[in-house]
Amino acid sequence: QVQLVESGGGLVQAGGSLGLSCAASGSTFRLVFIGWYRQAAGKQRELVARISSGGSTNYADSVKGRFTISRDNAKNTMYLQMNSLKPDDTAIYYCYAYVGVRDYWGQGTQVTVSS
Repeated sequence: QVQLVESGGGLVQAGGSLGLSCAASGSTFRLVFIGWYRQAAGKQRELVARISSGGSTNYADSVKGRFTISRDNAKNTMYLQMNSLKPDDTAIYYCYAYVGVRDYWGQGTQVTVSS
């Protein structure tokens, strides 16, 4: 079993920054972080940023140039640095990973951006 715990969410004014962390614990051998997703109220969950095993990254068009995904394999932790936040970034943010054929989601962390 693997547990993913997100942290770092909160309330911030538009234009501000937040840094999210996703810490993995449990049977993390061969854990592969996939990326960050978010779900706004009344909307479907969407991909925000993805990181490959080789370290290449992809971002949703809406966050390109503002968000940065990274990971520290030694610490079993993935990060999402969010700058120039907009009210449209308000959502619950989830991290996603897999081990073998089983995938895991964190419980989510709320990010609220006020205008």
